[in-house]
Amino acid sequence: MSAQTLMSILTSGLMLGVLYALMAFGLAIVWTTLGIFNFAHGAFIAAGAYIAWQFGSVDAFGFGFWPALLASVLLMFGLGVLLQYLLIRPFERQAQMVLLTVITTLAGATIINSLLSIVWGPRAKQIAPAFDGDLVWGLLRISGQELMMVALVGATLLALAWFLLHTPLGRCMRAVAQNREAAQLMGLDVPRLYALTFGLSAAIAGLAGVMIGSTRFMTPSMGDDPLQKALVVVILGGVARFTAPVYAAFLVGFAEAFLTYFVGLYWTPTLLFLGMIGVLVVKPEGLFGQRQRSV
Repeated sequence: MSAQTLMSILTSGLMLGVLYALMAFGLAIVWTTLGIFNFAHGAFIAAGAYIAWQFGSVDAFGFGFWPALLASVLLMFGLGVLLQYLLIRPFERQAQMVLLTVITTLAGATIINSLLSIVWGPRAKQIAPAFDGDLVWGLLRISGQELMMVALVGATLLALAWFLLHTPLGRCMRAVAQNREAAQLMGLDVPRLYALTFGLSAAIAGLAGVMIGSTRFMTPSMGDDPLQKALVVVILGGVARFTAPVYAAFLVGFAEAFLTYFVGLYWTPTLLFLGMIGVLVVKPEGLFGQRQRSV
């Protein structure tokens, strides 16, 4: 393996890790706070990409990349809050809440994907990038859009970490994630915090969709593969901490880049899922989780 090839693999792994970190973080905050897996997360990613295309493309509203990005994030936050009220809240006190929300979020994902096909059609589209050209520094070669993506996602993750750790609302969300009943006894508005958490998750998914749509072609089902990868990342990292999936995302990203080079594109997903199963067997709480003792 030449030094140029190694640098290309590392760059690819970094790009994958950045995307997976963003996707998995949005999925993990719902899993950690509400205790459910949101199967509509992939559809949120696709919806965010198409909203950005509608606002930014010269064939649509034509506002440009940055206004389209802002519109996508804001509208996806509103959509997330709305769908939490429609798909999750009616079943919060049900004994079979987890099973019921699996059904409702799968139904929501199907509806969103169908609406995307009806409104924008099945033909592939792509969001015009904010930056053109490549940056070349020694053996490193990275596009301007990819460099912007690394910077923007990194800043977003840092901002989210600061929000969760140092703001009253963020601390309330963490309190609900740790113990819903205790949070209610302390006077926290748990249903409102659930809605805000789901909206924040959808906004993060929308941002991820914009990043993907600006570097790859978009289809209404474009969120299916990211949903699977986000699932692998969350399970590998564990959900004991909000930051655990971020660490796992870069581990999976670099692993996927090297596996794609050595074993090929078709075997890589199989090996990643086998690795996830192995982690579940050996360390069910995840690589970065903490084992809890039971009485």
